[in-house]
Amino acid sequence: MEVEWMPYELRPYPNETLKPEGEYLQTTWRNYVYPMADRFGIKMVLPHVSPQPYTHLAFEGYQFAKENGKGNQYNHRMFTAFFQDELDIGNIETLTRLAGELGLDEKAFRDSLETRRYKEVHEEALRHAYNEADIQAVPTFIIGNTVLSGARPKEMIEKAIEEELQKQISKRFPMVSYADQRGAAKKKE
Repeated sequence: MEVEWMPYELRPYPNETLKPEGEYLQTTWRNYVYPMADRFGIKMVLPHVSPQPYTHLAFEGYQFAKENGKGNQYNHRMFTAFFQDELDIGNIETLTRLAGELGLDEKAFRDSLETRRYKEVHEEALRHAYNEADIQAVPTFIIGNTVLSGARPKEMIEKAIEEELQKQISKRFPMVSYADQRGAAKKKE
């Protein structure tokens, strides 16, 4: 199965971004984000970057990283940079340093952000996410025809993947089930 990352800007420019010291973010994080992060065993903090940054440059940087074979690593680092290290991922200096940590060419990365080389690619990806895929929450998983919107238990995601794999195998080999395939693979080990 193919994994496709789609951008989702919570407050795209020119909408005003929020301030972490404001009541809305304080209440939301206290009542929803922190308890959910605890349930999933993820270390997260409400970043003190105020106001919160616009993320279009970080997403444009993803396009550069993806083109250079480091898209997944880049996404993970942007998450930890913002939600664990409290770094300003709207700042070109910060983004460039983080790209360098991943082994990306810092000069080429910086140039791509300064010239907005990936602006149209990012805008097209946003259009696809908002209008065609109808993404309305983060995270959203689209597994075949199944859409799981919002945080879901690992078991629910695994079940959707298993069901989609079964559908794919049934299409290719109508007489063989996914369970049969898994059993045959285990016997070979």
